[in-house]
Amino acid sequence: MNKQKFIDKFLIAFMILAVFKIIGIAAQLFHESFWSVVGTLVIFLVVAFIIMIVITALKDKEQNLKNSGRRGSGSGNFYLETSLFDRIRNKYEELAEKYIAEKDYKKAAKVYMNLLQDNFRGAKTLENGGFYNEAAAVYLKKLNNKSEAASCYEKAKQYKKAIDLYKEMQQKEKVGDLYKELNDIKNAHSYYQMVADDYTANSQMVKASLVYSKKMELPEEAQKVLLKGWNEDKDAFNCLNNYFANVYDIKKLETEIQNLYQKTPSYKKTIYLEAMKHEFKKNPKLQPVIRSIAYAIIAEKVGTRSEIINELKHFNPEDSVILKDISRFKTGRNKMLRN
Repeated sequence: MNKQKFIDKFLIAFMILAVFKIIGIAAQLFHESFWSVVGTLVIFLVVAFIIMIVITALKDKEQNLKNSGRRGSGSGNFYLETSLFDRIRNKYEELAEKYIAEKDYKKAAKVYMNLLQDNFRGAKTLENGGFYNEAAAVYLKKLNNKSEAASCYEKAKQYKKAIDLYKEMQQKEKVGDLYKELNDIKNAHSYYQMVADDYTANSQMVKASLVYSKKMELPEEAQKVLLKGWNEDKDAFNCLNNYFANVYDIKKLETEIQNLYQKTPSYKKTIYLEAMKHEFKKNPKLQPVIRSIAYAIIAEKVGTRSEIINELKHFNPEDSVILKDISRFKTGRNKMLRN
């Protein structure tokens, strides 16, 4: 290749690349530092040289096809153009991967955004490289992705910026979490209370209780909302189960089990019995009281629900006689029904 041909092909390559790049370069000249622009221009020249090589190879291939007579009148140009841009794109991909391997995430991001027009991969590359503020700016300005931007600001410990975005997205629990990180307990609790209120309004009493106990460290409020759920039949079993699970003192738990049973209406006693099966396994000291309650519920319900007799075995796990008694009861009842 003589010098003039080399210059011509380089100029062609440079012009093709300029179509994709000229707007980005102009923007960089106004907004980026001198050395950042110089770095971008270096990338620009390297890729132009790569394109020149690709053009040369494709031109040679086209000439070979022409000489062999296997190229149609219009298909060759289409093939050349398609193949050219595919190869250019592949070279950009390789260049970006090279920069990532070298841990030069900013240059890799520029290749993705300015040459491949892929802002998401550019932002993700910056994020993976630890450039969280820069990544957040791309997510916001180029992709309008507030969720990813907020996550990046959070990683950068730019909590106030993240809070503003989470507020816009109505993610109240995240707002509370970040206020807590800033040790602003008043605002944190204010947002946690909104979350708990939302859960309560939607009859999600267990979730509301977890906000009180885990986020706000108010175990008494957690117990109140669970008791409310039990009394108002809003996920009653899980509310009762969690209520008992939050009582760690065995004596107090025994008292709570007895008191709540006394207030339980008849239609909910089978639910209470189900909860007792869980409590029975907790501590041997609870078993006499729980067994007594279980027997009372079974005796009350057996007339209308004969299958409830099977529940006796849960409260006498090591008593083989009870199984025989259950069997005799079922046999006797079946005979009575047949007669």
